[in-house]
Amino acid sequence: MANIDLFGNEIIEDVLLRDKYIEPPFTRLDAVGGNWQKRKKMWLQRGLKSEIGRKAELCLAQGLNKYDPRQSYTGTSVFDPVLCELMYRWFLPDNGTILDPFAGGSVRGIVANYLGYNYTGIELRQEQVDSNREQALDILPINKQPQWYCGDSNNVLNDTFNVKYDLLFTCPPYMDLEVYSDLKDDLSTMDDAKFTDIYEQIINKGCKLLKNNAFAICVVGDVRDKKTGYYKDFITITKMAFYKAGLKLYNEAILLENGLNTAAMRADKQFTASKKLIKVHQNVLIFIKP
Repeated sequence: MANIDLFGNEIIEDVLLRDKYIEPPFTRLDAVGGNWQKRKKMWLQRGLKSEIGRKAELCLAQGLNKYDPRQSYTGTSVFDPVLCELMYRWFLPDNGTILDPFAGGSVRGIVANYLGYNYTGIELRQEQVDSNREQALDILPINKQPQWYCGDSNNVLNDTFNVKYDLLFTCPPYMDLEVYSDLKDDLSTMDDAKFTDIYEQIINKGCKLLKNNAFAICVVGDVRDKKTGYYKDFITITKMAFYKAGLKLYNEAILLENGLNTAAMRADKQFTASKKLIKVHQNVLIFIKP
């Protein structure tokens, strides 16, 4: 018998959605909640270390500014394995294939292949690729290894790269928020105009390798100009890149990030100095290829 409230409406319990979907499939993804944090801890206990492979002197701490919502960080950002799991389980067929043109650390690849999917990532830095492969060998069987290619996605995703994928899932550089390397093809070292041009080219090439009716998921956050504090509207830049590639926006979610305690400690000083709200979320943009 269904549970009924005072007004005769059926109660759809949150726990039932979690039983089926791990987290409720809402536009608000709560990475702060206890269930999410418990699952994240379980993933990290398997040995995920996405920050390994990046030079400390080239990471976020190098470019601190008073408008940066993550200015108190002392290390590099780490992708959330629970978000990976949700996106894969929700938007991929069994044994589906994943393309990631901005691979970065190991998390997206290891989580994918751990769950039985097949991940292909492209990463500019050889030291990061080597680190990712080493971690994957420690966690996954030899016959379930993700594939990481070293190179510039704008060059790698050419006519000879002719595999069709079930999902594009990525988290691009947030423009110049973090500097990942001193390589000339690193997007994070480019000015805004050049970044946008190359970024659109890579998105276009990646989307050409998607199957019809497949999804493309891009995790992004907005970026503030280091001098003025004005937003660069990176979310719109990303949407336009996918629109130009022929995709349509199908879902949009807000990822509430863990770290509210540190945000609370920074809020008074930052808001008093600049009237800037403390940013505690990222955007998850979900496109479909018609």
